[in-house]
Amino acid sequence: MTPPPLRSLPDRIRQVLLFELIGVCLITPLFALASGRPMLESAVLLALLSSIAAVWNALYCTGFDWIEGRLTGRPADRRPQALRLAHALGFEGGLLIFTLPVIMLWTGMDFWTALVADIGLALTYAGYAYLFNLAYDRLFPLTHRA
Repeated sequence: MTPPPLRSLPDRIRQVLLFELIGVCLITPLFALASGRPMLESAVLLALLSSIAAVWNALYCTGFDWIEGRLTGRPADRRPQALRLAHALGFEGGLLIFTLPVIMLWTGMDFWTALVADIGLALTYAGYAYLFNLAYDRLFPLTHRA
């Protein structure tokens, strides 16, 4: 069985940049409203978190695609819906480990408040990741479909 194609480095960079840019624009107002933090402070924090997420996104998505391709022989753009959900939740769960300390230091929130805020961001981004990656795979497929 020949392994399916992976996204090229330029394609992966485009995917990550679009995901993070659109995500910050969509989620900053929600975070500011929910946290009571000023919009600019929220935007800078989310941009910082986005930078962390961009690195994690590239590593996680490439690794996930590689493992999935080796196990199933299927390219990422043909991922079934249940696995798309698992992919999005796994990404956000892993990201929580990196972002929780940043939220605590940036906002001065205690552990539990920051954890609730980070989980809220993770759930919001998980839904966004699911929809974004589904759309991205449809707009930029890896293979030609008949």
